Amino acid sequence: MKISAVVSLPLAILLIAGVAKAQSVPRPASASPVSSLPAPSSPNRTQPATTPTTATPSTSTPATSATRPAAPIAADYRIVPGDKLNIQVYKDAQLSQQLQVRPDGKITLPLVGDIRAEGRTSAELRDSLVESLKEYNNNPVVTVIVTETVPPVFYVMGEVNAPGTLPLRGQISMVQALAMAGGFKDFAKKKDIVIQRKSATGVTSVPFNYNEAIKGRTTMVYVQPGDTIIVP
Repeated sequence: MKISAVVSLPLAILLIAGVAKAQSVPRPASASPVSSLPAPSSPNRTQPATTPTTATPSTSTPATSATRPAAPIAADYRIVPGDKLNIQVYKDAQLSQQLQVRPDGKITLPLVGDIRAEGRTSAELRDSLVESLKEYNNNPVVTVIVTETVPPVFYVMGEVNAPGTLPLRGQISMVQALAMAGGFKDFAKKKDIVIQRKSATGVTSVPFNYNEAIKGRTTMVYVQPGDTIIVP
């Protein structure tokens, strides 16, 4: 009996030590449900800037505007008989005058005499006066201002239904002008139309083929003040 008591004492000590070691083993981190939750962000932490979904509208020109045809540019106004002009020559009160273009298309100035104004722009008439005055002034400074204009007209005659004088309001093509004259008569020669046009050098004849124009095969021709359209 003494021997068994001595032998069982070490076994009891070992069992007690084993239980204590098992209780001291740390529990795995994954066993805690709280450790799997993400840590809350600090209210003082700077949040990265995000780009808003609505950006500032672009100021660049749309691509479609680049292909848009440009509007036609109207030609400079050309003087016609009856127009009133204000001609100023710097430091020359005698030559500075207000004149009206005569029915023959000319004006008269001292020293210069008769000079054609009809068919010219104000800039062209100014340049012509400068050249004429250089004989009397080394460097004349001339200004030409059209102060009052006569309503521009054009004329249509020949094989049209309503020949006569027609007002020229704005930019009118030859096709539109012939429509304003009532269209053609039965035997009109639409391919042989002629425009008689006055210029600084005289009267020129401009051929016009109506059949080609309505098919878009020719350059657009516009009526000018004082034009006479003849339809044979």
